[in-house]
Amino acid sequence: MNIREASFITGAVSSDGMPTDGKSEIAFVGRSNVGKSSLINMLLGRKSLARTSRTPGKTQEINFFLVNRSMYFVDLPGFGYARASKRSRAMWQKMIGNYVLEREPLKIVFQLIDSRHSPTDLDREVMLLLKESPAARIILLTKGDKLSGNQRAKSVDRTLEILNSYHTEIPVILTSSKTARGKKETLKWVHTLA
Repeated sequence: MNIREASFITGAVSSDGMPTDGKSEIAFVGRSNVGKSSLINMLLGRKSLARTSRTPGKTQEINFFLVNRSMYFVDLPGFGYARASKRSRAMWQKMIGNYVLEREPLKIVFQLIDSRHSPTDLDREVMLLLKESPAARIILLTKGDKLSGNQRAKSVDRTLEILNSYHTEIPVILTSSKTARGKKETLKWVHTLA
């Protein structure tokens, strides 16, 4: 898949603010600071289309990016730690849950997990939540450039083991927003499933 153009369309805080044109949506979900915005920028070949920050919880809306005028990449707020009230975090998590379970144009959910660590309890909760989603699911292990070859293989194996324990078989792709590792494979899934 060739990305010819991409632009930010809207940031929604409820379903009322989301696009209504029925174009396919590809969502990116994961814990705060897992590297969602950086990965989206890498996939789109842009430096700062999706805003990145060292501060966890920077993305507080569901951000829609129109890609090739034919589909949306959707950057969801990070689960977990964020400098926000418990009430705000609970509201985001409900909004994300409703989005991944009920949004009709949603075709793929990429769950991002930091490759340097075992999936956390929160990562596992998201895996179980996504089992209920009608969308295709793929796991992207982020920050793969920070691991050695042996560590990269262990990271993938560890994630596959957890998925097997949930009787789930879905692709796991090791990625790096710095080196573009996993870009072709990820975009191939987008082309195939969206």
